[in-house]
Amino acid sequence: MRAPVAVVAFERPTLRVLDQTLLPQEEHWLEIGDLETLEEAIRSLRVRGAPLLGLCGAAGVAIAAERDPGDAAIREAAARIGRVRPTAVELATGAAACAAAVLGRAPEERAAAAWTFCAEYLARRQAEDEAIARNGLAVLPPGDVLTHCNTGTLATGGIGTALGVIRAAFAAGRLARCYVTETRPLLQGARLTTWELVKSGIPAVLLPDTAAAALITSGRVSAVVTGADRIALNGDTANKVGTLGLALAAAHAGVPFFIAAPVSTVDPGCADGSAIPIEFRSAEEVGGFRGQRWSPGGIEAWNPAFDVTPGGLIAAIITERGIARPPYGPGLRALFEHAASGFGT
Repeated sequence: MRAPVAVVAFERPTLRVLDQTLLPQEEHWLEIGDLETLEEAIRSLRVRGAPLLGLCGAAGVAIAAERDPGDAAIREAAARIGRVRPTAVELATGAAACAAAVLGRAPEERAAAAWTFCAEYLARRQAEDEAIARNGLAVLPPGDVLTHCNTGTLATGGIGTALGVIRAAFAAGRLARCYVTETRPLLQGARLTTWELVKSGIPAVLLPDTAAAALITSGRVSAVVTGADRIALNGDTANKVGTLGLALAAAHAGVPFFIAAPVSTVDPGCADGSAIPIEFRSAEEVGGFRGQRWSPGGIEAWNPAFDVTPGGLIAAIITERGIARPPYGPGLRALFEHAASGFGT
């Protein structure tokens, strides 16, 4: 199975990424050759999605190594990139892994080694997506599904995590259509996921976020499947805000709720969801979009980018290494330790 579009490319000395803020109206590639531009692209969501952010974190180290391959400069670049968005753990771990991979080399070799690491990282990510999709087929029941935010090629560089499972299910004749939430306030579902589904030839049905609970309880979907930005060892999962509401509605309706994510999304430093840092974004993102305002000025906004779904609401966590089920602690730890032993090889 192939990704419907390319979204990232490593062309030394620059990182090229598709600007996701302009989709679906315009497909514009950014060429990023310095950390300041990379930080702005990440902060403004020109590039987003936890696995893809890991790739960009690694590329940031490669970009930094072009200017200064010294130990201190590479370590500072990795730390600096990891701070841009705090919830998605792979941004920091991708940068840290690239730094660790090159610091053992002579300074004059480090930039080239970092770009090689990035290319290998992308290939590994794409293979992980394929494995997640295969594993997902083993647990996803036949019937239409609901997803939230964007977990496809735009989020991973491969076929996607949750959307990869959906692609595989459609190819296998297991579902006829995919329901997609708008995913307010920045409309990643309405703009990005529907764009990918159209390119893949998968029938899509868009719905307001506020209609999701009614859809789940109507019997029209057999499962809900989303991605993840960070998973605690007990299965508590941070994902795009609104995910918790979907999981609660699914539990009430007896509809299984699945997480699909690479093992690199598991954070062994988080025993449970209370330890996951939640990013809050600008009030300007609420009450309008792309310069169009529909709320009066002076209104305060509460705008978390993510919420945390308790592991007890999750039927299974689908990874490239296998499927974890509750209670999650021992299973997730084993999957993470097995994956970590091979990172970068």
